[in-house]
Amino acid sequence: MSSAETLDQIHSRHKKEARDLINKTTSMKKQATKSTKKDIQKQIIELEQELKQRHEQELKDFDSSNAVSNTDEKNEADQNKESENEDEDEFSPEKLLAQLELDAQQSQPKQPEPQQQQQQQQQRKGPKRNKQKERLAKRAAKIEEEKAKAREEALLQPDLKKIEQTHIDELCQMAKVKQFDIAPDGNCLFASIRDQLKYRQDVDVSIKELRAKAAEHILADPETFTPYLFDEETMSMKDIKQYCDEIANTSAWGSDLEILALARIYNSPISVMMSGRSTLKIWEQGEGDELKLCYYKHSYALGEHYNSLRDLEDE
Repeated sequence: MSSAETLDQIHSRHKKEARDLINKTTSMKKQATKSTKKDIQKQIIELEQELKQRHEQELKDFDSSNAVSNTDEKNEADQNKESENEDEDEFSPEKLLAQLELDAQQSQPKQPEPQQQQQQQQQRKGPKRNKQKERLAKRAAKIEEEKAKAREEALLQPDLKKIEQTHIDELCQMAKVKQFDIAPDGNCLFASIRDQLKYRQDVDVSIKELRAKAAEHILADPETFTPYLFDEETMSMKDIKQYCDEIANTSAWGSDLEILALARIYNSPISVMMSGRSTLKIWEQGEGDELKLCYYKHSYALGEHYNSLRDLEDE
């Protein structure tokens, strides 16, 4: 903060810095991926708190600086008064009498200096409080205006969730299948395949077993699966052992790698219905009954999701 800034200039700069931070955090959110979303949100919170604390400290420093300035003015006035007393000591008796007569002729007595200083301080403090209220009112009005604008823009945006769900409902109707809901968590892909194996092939297997089987199969065939492990964020290949360890021992989200691995393990084609694209079919040469899944990108709050598809005729 520059020592020459006025309070209005400080508030103007604070507004600009706040707008700049909003633009920056909006850009960060847009660039966030599923794996970096939590870290990005944490960085955004830290940036907002840091800016808020710095703004508060600058306003405190400004108030402290004004208090010191008022004290300096009083000290200067006291020094001037002492200097005048010293000059009076040098007056001759004749000059002193003349000065007393001149003072007696003044019809309007001078206001005592401490009282005058007190009035000046009150006058300075009064407008500051009023100006602060005006700034707060303007800021609140501006925030409400921005919220209203955001709501209007949201209303103009297409409802991607509704569009996706409507399209998938139509595809299901044509394929004569129905969506069987799976819990929306990191295990949804494996839970959907587990439901399909039980429903279509009478194979009873746990999610943990499916994870272990997929990880073991991927690790045993690095030539086939390594090309799928390219990380676009780091522009490098992921370590296949570390990747398989996460798949087997955590709730990491499954992907096309695990679908291909499990399709080969159970020698069954797996189809993935999705909105806006043709149904994806993996391991079509498989001899077992086809396992049918449905993929969602916009319909769930946590992001990508898989459901199981069962036949309509079973209703």
